[in-house]
Amino acid sequence: MTIDLLALQSFSESLETALDARYMVHRLHRAADPQGLLAAIGPKVRGIVTGGGTGVPADLWAQLPALEIVAVNGVGLDAVDLDQAAARGVAVTTTPGVLTDDVADLAIGLWLALSRRMMISDRFVRQGRWKPGANPPLATRASGRRVGILGLGQIGRAIAARAAPFAAGIAYHSRRPVDDAPYAYAASPVELARDVEVLFVATAGGKDTQALVDAAVLEALGPTGLLINVARGSVVDEAALVAALEAGTIAGAGLDVFEEEPYVPADLLNRDDVVLQPHRGSATAEARAAMADLVLANLAAHFEG
Repeated sequence: MTIDLLALQSFSESLETALDARYMVHRLHRAADPQGLLAAIGPKVRGIVTGGGTGVPADLWAQLPALEIVAVNGVGLDAVDLDQAAARGVAVTTTPGVLTDDVADLAIGLWLALSRRMMISDRFVRQGRWKPGANPPLATRASGRRVGILGLGQIGRAIAARAAPFAAGIAYHSRRPVDDAPYAYAASPVELARDVEVLFVATAGGKDTQALVDAAVLEALGPTGLLINVARGSVVDEAALVAALEAGTIAGAGLDVFEEEPYVPADLLNRDDVVLQPHRGSATAEARAAMADLVLANLAAHFEG
Protein backbone atom coordinates (compact mmCIF):
# COMPACT_ATOMS: atom_id res chain seq x y z
CA MET A 1 0.00 0.00 0.00
CA THR A 2 1.33 3.44 -0.95
CA ILE A 3 1.85 5.82 1.94
CA ASP A 4 1.51 9.52 1.17
CA LEU A 5 3.91 11.96 2.82
CA LEU A 6 4.01 15.74 2.69
CA ALA A 7 7.46 17.35 2.59
CA LEU A 8 7.60 20.95 3.79
CA GLN A 9 11.16 21.83 2.77
CA SER A 10 14.13 20.56 0.78
CA PHE A 11 16.46 17.97 2.26
CA SER A 12 19.72 16.34 1.24
CA GLU A 13 19.68 14.55 -2.10
CA SER A 14 20.19 11.20 -0.41
CA LEU A 15 17.23 11.70 1.94
CA GLU A 16 14.94 12.90 -0.83
CA THR A 17 15.91 9.92 -3.01
CA ALA A 18 15.31 7.47 -0.17
CA LEU A 19 11.94 9.03 0.68
CA ASP A 20 10.86 8.81 -2.96
CA ALA A 21 11.86 5.16 -3.09
CA ARG A 22 9.69 4.25 -0.11
CA TYR A 23 6.76 6.67 -0.13
CA MET A 24 4.60 8.88 -2.32
CA VAL A 25 6.14 12.25 -1.47
CA HIS A 26 4.29 15.48 -2.20
CA ARG A 27 6.50 18.56 -1.90
CA LEU A 28 4.37 21.45 -0.73
CA HIS A 29 7.26 23.96 -0.88
CA ARG A 30 7.70 23.31 -4.61
CA ALA A 31 4.02 23.29 -5.58
CA ALA A 32 2.86 25.97 -8.03
CA ASP A 33 -0.53 25.88 -6.28
CA PRO A 34 0.00 24.77 -2.66
CA GLN A 35 -3.67 25.05 -1.70
CA GLY A 36 -4.69 23.14 -4.79
CA LEU A 37 -2.23 20.40 -3.91
CA LEU A 38 -3.54 20.23 -0.35
CA ALA A 39 -7.13 20.02 -1.56
CA ALA A 40 -6.20 17.09 -3.77
CA ILE A 41 -3.96 15.06 -1.46
CA GLY A 42 -4.55 16.43 2.05
CA PRO A 43 -7.12 13.81 3.11
CA LYS A 44 -4.74 10.92 2.39
CA VAL A 45 -1.48 12.32 3.78
CA ARG A 46 -0.33 10.15 6.68
CA GLY A 47 3.01 11.76 7.43
CA ILE A 48 4.88 15.08 7.33
CA VAL A 49 8.61 15.40 6.86
CA THR A 50 9.95 18.77 7.95
CA GLY A 51 12.87 20.56 9.58
CA GLY A 52 13.24 21.97 13.05
CA GLY A 53 13.04 25.56 11.85
CA THR A 54 10.17 24.94 9.44
CA GLY A 55 8.02 22.82 11.73
CA VAL A 56 4.32 22.59 10.84
CA PRO A 57 2.39 25.78 9.97
CA ALA A 58 -0.65 26.22 12.21
CA ASP A 59 -3.15 26.23 9.33
CA LEU A 60 -1.89 22.91 7.98
CA TRP A 61 -3.15 20.64 10.74
CA ALA A 62 -6.82 20.96 9.86
CA GLN A 63 -6.12 20.09 6.22
CA LEU A 64 -4.52 16.74 7.04
CA PRO A 65 -7.21 14.64 8.78
CA ALA A 66 -5.32 11.35 8.30
CA LEU A 67 -2.02 12.62 9.69
CA GLU A 68 -0.23 10.09 11.90
CA ILE A 69 3.36 11.30 12.23
CA VAL A 70 5.52 14.42 11.96
CA ALA A 71 9.13 13.41 11.29
CA VAL A 72 11.49 16.30 12.05
CA ASN A 73 14.90 16.30 10.41
CA GLY A 74 16.59 18.06 13.32
CA VAL A 75 16.17 18.52 17.07
CA GLY A 76 14.05 21.66 17.40
CA LEU A 77 10.36 21.25 18.24
CA ASP A 78 9.47 24.89 18.82
CA ALA A 79 7.80 25.15 15.40
CA VAL A 80 5.61 22.08 15.97
CA ASP A 81 2.41 22.42 17.99
CA LEU A 82 2.94 19.53 20.39
CA ASP A 83 -0.41 20.10 22.11
CA GLN A 84 -2.17 19.76 18.77
CA ALA A 85 -0.18 16.63 17.99
CA ALA A 86 -0.96 15.07 21.36
CA ALA A 87 -4.67 15.88 21.08
CA ARG A 88 -4.83 14.15 17.71
CA GLY A 89 -2.56 11.25 18.61
CA VAL A 90 0.06 12.29 16.06
CA ALA A 91 3.56 10.99 16.74
CA VAL A 92 6.39 13.55 16.58
CA THR A 93 9.96 12.38 16.06
CA THR A 94 13.31 14.15 15.87
CA THR A 95 16.91 13.21 15.14
CA PRO A 96 18.69 13.78 18.46
CA GLY A 97 22.20 12.72 19.29
CA VAL A 98 23.54 12.43 15.77
CA LEU A 99 24.13 16.18 15.42
CA THR A 100 25.15 16.96 19.01
CA ASP A 101 28.90 16.84 18.45
CA ASP A 102 28.80 18.97 15.32
CA VAL A 103 26.72 21.73 16.93
CA ALA A 104 29.00 21.72 19.96
CA ASP A 105 32.08 21.87 17.73
CA LEU A 106 30.68 24.93 15.96
CA ALA A 107 29.86 26.60 19.27
CA ILE A 108 33.47 26.25 20.42
CA GLY A 109 34.65 27.40 16.99
CA LEU A 110 32.54 30.56 17.26
CA TRP A 111 34.03 31.27 20.67
CA LEU A 112 37.60 30.85 19.45
CA ALA A 113 37.01 32.80 16.24
CA LEU A 114 35.45 35.65 18.19
CA SER A 115 38.06 35.78 20.95
CA ARG A 116 41.04 35.51 18.62
CA ARG A 117 39.46 37.81 16.01
CA MET A 118 40.06 35.20 13.32
CA MET A 119 37.62 36.71 10.84
CA ILE A 120 39.27 40.12 11.12
CA SER A 121 42.73 38.64 10.63
CA ASP A 122 41.52 36.53 7.71
CA ARG A 123 40.22 39.63 5.94
CA PHE A 124 43.43 41.47 6.82
CA VAL A 125 45.49 38.88 4.96
CA ARG A 126 43.10 38.45 2.02
CA GLN A 127 42.91 42.20 1.43
CA GLY A 128 46.69 42.48 1.20
CA ARG A 129 47.00 44.67 4.28
CA TRP A 130 49.58 42.47 6.03
CA LYS A 131 52.85 44.26 5.37
CA PRO A 132 56.02 45.04 7.32
CA GLY A 133 54.94 47.04 10.34
CA ALA A 134 51.23 46.51 9.64
CA ASN A 135 49.34 44.02 11.78
CA PRO A 136 45.71 43.47 12.71
CA PRO A 137 44.56 44.51 16.21
CA LEU A 138 45.37 42.33 19.19
CA ALA A 139 42.93 39.59 20.12
CA THR A 140 41.79 38.28 23.52
CA ARG A 141 42.88 35.05 25.16
CA ALA A 142 40.15 32.40 25.08
CA SER A 143 41.48 30.00 27.70
CA GLY A 144 41.10 30.72 31.40
CA ARG A 145 37.60 32.19 31.03
CA ARG A 146 34.58 31.41 33.15
CA VAL A 147 32.04 29.68 30.91
CA GLY A 148 28.27 29.55 31.26
CA ILE A 149 25.89 27.15 29.50
CA LEU A 150 22.26 28.20 29.15
CA GLY A 151 20.47 24.89 28.68
CA LEU A 152 22.32 21.76 29.82
CA GLY A 153 20.75 19.25 27.44
CA GLN A 154 22.73 17.00 25.11
CA ILE A 155 24.25 19.88 23.18
CA GLY A 156 24.88 21.96 26.30
CA ARG A 157 26.70 19.05 27.92
CA ALA A 158 28.80 18.51 24.79
CA ILE A 159 29.80 22.20 24.77
CA ALA A 160 30.69 22.02 28.46
CA ALA A 161 32.82 18.91 27.92
CA ARG A 162 34.76 20.64 25.15
CA ALA A 163 35.21 23.86 27.13
CA ALA A 164 36.17 22.22 30.43
CA PRO A 165 39.86 21.48 29.67
CA PHE A 166 40.70 25.15 29.18
CA ALA A 167 37.94 27.06 31.00
CA ALA A 168 38.49 28.60 34.43
CA GLY A 169 35.17 27.12 35.51
CA ILE A 170 31.77 26.11 34.16
CA ALA A 171 28.30 27.01 35.40
CA TYR A 172 24.88 26.43 33.89
CA HIS A 173 21.23 27.31 34.09
CA SER A 174 18.36 25.03 33.10
CA ARG A 175 14.74 24.99 34.21
CA ARG A 176 15.85 22.77 37.08
CA PRO A 177 19.20 21.48 38.35
CA VAL A 178 20.57 18.44 36.51
CA ASP A 179 21.23 15.72 39.07
CA ASP A 180 24.49 14.35 37.71
CA ALA A 181 25.94 17.60 36.35
CA PRO A 182 29.41 18.37 37.80
CA TYR A 183 28.97 22.10 37.18
CA ALA A 184 27.72 24.96 39.35
CA TYR A 185 24.01 25.70 38.98
CA ALA A 186 22.76 29.27 38.58
CA ALA A 187 19.18 30.01 39.59
CA SER A 188 18.46 32.34 36.65
CA PRO A 189 19.92 33.44 33.31
CA VAL A 190 20.87 36.80 34.87
CA GLU A 191 22.69 35.11 37.74
CA LEU A 192 24.51 32.85 35.27
CA ALA A 193 25.53 35.76 33.03
CA ARG A 194 26.77 37.76 36.01
CA ASP A 195 29.18 34.98 37.01
CA VAL A 196 30.69 34.10 33.61
CA GLU A 197 32.63 35.68 30.78
CA VAL A 198 31.44 33.48 27.91
CA LEU A 199 27.75 32.58 27.72
CA PHE A 200 26.73 29.73 25.42
CA VAL A 201 23.04 29.53 24.50
CA ALA A 202 22.02 25.91 23.93
CA THR A 203 18.47 25.78 25.26
CA ALA A 204 15.38 24.76 23.33
CA GLY A 205 13.39 27.38 21.44
CA GLY A 206 9.67 28.03 21.72
CA LYS A 207 7.37 30.29 23.69
CA ASP A 208 8.86 29.30 27.06
CA THR A 209 12.31 30.61 26.09
CA GLN A 210 11.29 33.56 23.90
CA ALA A 211 13.80 36.39 24.50
CA LEU A 212 15.23 34.52 27.48
CA VAL A 213 18.48 36.36 26.83
CA ASP A 214 17.25 39.92 27.18
CA ALA A 215 18.79 43.29 27.98
CA ALA A 216 19.12 42.36 31.65
CA VAL A 217 21.10 39.21 30.84
CA LEU A 218 23.37 41.10 28.46
CA GLU A 219 23.92 43.81 31.06
CA ALA A 220 24.87 41.11 33.56
CA LEU A 221 27.29 39.51 31.09
CA GLY A 222 29.17 42.78 30.98
CA PRO A 223 31.64 44.67 28.79
CA THR A 224 34.16 41.82 28.51
CA GLY A 225 31.51 39.15 28.01
CA LEU A 226 30.89 37.10 24.87
CA LEU A 227 27.57 35.59 23.79
CA ILE A 228 27.52 32.44 21.63
CA ASN A 229 24.12 31.29 20.30
CA VAL A 230 23.73 27.89 18.60
CA ALA A 231 20.18 27.29 19.85
CA ARG A 232 17.36 29.29 18.26
CA GLY A 233 17.30 32.93 17.27
CA SER A 234 14.13 33.43 19.27
CA VAL A 235 15.96 32.76 22.55
CA VAL A 236 17.92 36.02 22.23
CA ASP A 237 16.25 39.42 22.06
CA GLU A 238 17.94 40.47 18.82
CA ALA A 239 17.17 44.19 19.18
CA ALA A 240 18.59 44.15 22.71
CA LEU A 241 21.68 42.34 21.43
CA VAL A 242 22.31 44.92 18.70
CA ALA A 243 21.88 47.71 21.24
CA ALA A 244 24.26 45.99 23.67
CA LEU A 245 26.93 45.61 21.00
CA GLU A 246 26.59 49.23 19.88
CA ALA A 247 26.80 50.50 23.46
CA GLY A 248 29.71 48.23 24.43
CA THR A 249 27.53 46.52 27.02
CA ILE A 250 29.09 43.21 25.90
CA ALA A 251 32.31 42.59 23.98
CA GLY A 252 30.96 40.47 21.15
CA ALA A 253 28.70 37.70 19.86
CA GLY A 254 29.04 34.52 17.83
CA LEU A 255 25.73 33.72 16.15
CA ASP A 256 24.62 30.69 14.16
CA VAL A 257 20.90 31.48 14.48
CA PHE A 258 18.68 34.55 14.10
CA GLU A 259 15.12 35.61 14.85
CA GLU A 260 13.91 35.83 11.23
CA GLU A 261 16.15 33.45 9.29
CA PRO A 262 17.54 33.81 6.71
CA TYR A 263 17.28 37.57 7.35
CA VAL A 264 20.04 39.04 9.50
CA PRO A 265 19.78 42.56 10.94
CA ALA A 266 21.82 44.97 8.83
CA ASP A 267 23.30 46.37 12.03
CA LEU A 268 25.16 43.09 12.57
CA LEU A 269 26.64 42.67 9.11
CA ASN A 270 29.54 45.11 9.26
CA ARG A 271 30.57 44.69 12.87
CA ASP A 272 34.01 43.37 13.79
CA ASP A 273 32.77 42.21 17.20
CA VAL A 274 30.49 39.51 15.79
CA VAL A 275 31.04 36.22 13.95
CA LEU A 276 28.06 35.13 11.86
CA GLN A 277 27.09 31.72 10.47
CA PRO A 278 24.03 30.78 8.35
CA HIS A 279 22.56 28.20 10.78
CA ARG A 280 25.22 25.58 10.09
CA GLY A 281 25.44 23.77 13.41
CA SER A 282 24.54 20.36 11.96
CA ALA A 283 25.91 21.08 8.49
CA THR A 284 28.48 18.33 8.19
CA ALA A 285 28.28 15.44 5.75
CA GLU A 286 28.42 13.01 8.65
CA ALA A 287 25.64 14.61 10.67
CA ARG A 288 23.32 15.09 7.72
CA ALA A 289 23.74 11.46 6.63
CA ALA A 290 23.00 10.23 10.16
CA MET A 291 20.00 12.56 10.43
CA ALA A 292 18.62 11.24 7.14
CA ASP A 293 19.02 7.65 8.32
CA LEU A 294 17.19 8.45 11.54
CA VAL A 295 14.31 10.20 9.75
CA LEU A 296 13.86 7.09 7.59
CA ALA A 297 14.10 4.81 10.62
CA ASN A 298 11.53 6.87 12.54
CA LEU A 299 9.07 6.73 9.64
CA ALA A 300 9.62 2.99 9.15
CA ALA A 301 9.21 2.27 12.87
CA HIS A 302 5.89 4.11 12.89
CA PHE A 303 4.36 2.70 9.73
CA GLU A 304 5.55 -0.83 10.52
CA GLY A 305 3.97 -0.65 13.92
